[in-house]
Amino acid sequence: MIEAELKACVQTPDETLRRLDERAVGRAEVYQDTYYDTVGEELGSRDEELRVRTVHSAGEIRTVLTYKGAPVDEASGSKPEYETRVEDAQAVHAMLRGLGYVATVVLEKRCRNYTFEAQGRQMLATLVRVPELDGTFLELETLVEEKDVPGALADIRETLAELGIGEADLTRQLYTDAVKARRNGVLDV
Repeated sequence: MIEAELKACVQTPDETLRRLDERAVGRAEVYQDTYYDTVGEELGSRDEELRVRTVHSAGEIRTVLTYKGAPVDEASGSKPEYETRVEDAQAVHAMLRGLGYVATVVLEKRCRNYTFEAQGRQMLATLVRVPELDGTFLELETLVEEKDVPGALADIRETLAELGIGEADLTRQLYTDAVKARRNGVLDV
C-alpha cells in the first residue's frame, strides 16, 4: 500500500485543532523515532526510510518497525509503507545495529491523531509538534493502491482546505532533515 500524504505548516494551530475536534476525538501520543541507515546512507540517497517508532499513549506503549520505499509521487513524497508491530524495541535496535545499520537521527514528535472519513476515504490527520523545531505541522494521509495516489492526493487537498490549510502551507521538508539542520546550527529551518 501507498501512504498518500501531504504535510503542511499550520498557521493557526488553535483553529485547526478546533476543526479537527469537530470531526473526531483526538488521541494524544508521543513518538520516539529512531531512523536508521547504512554508513554510506544508501537508504537516504534513494529517499527511503527505516525507522523504529515507540509510541507512548494513554495507558499503552507500543513499538513499530517501518520501512518506507522511494516516493511514487515526487510532488507529495507519497511512499509505499510497510510496518509491523514489534514486541521488544531494544531487541529490534540491537538487530539493526548488528546488521550494520546506524542511527542517523533520533527525534521526538508530540502528536494529536484523528481518524475520520472524508471524501469517502479513511484518513488519519496528525497535528505535530517537534520540540526542536518551530511551528506546528499537520500530516494528512490515507492508504491506497499506487494507481489511486492522484485521486487520493486530490481528496487530501480538499480535506486540508476544509481544515483551513492552503496550498501555500504545504511542505516537503522532512522532520529528520530539519532536526539535523537545527542540531548543526543551521537556523533557517
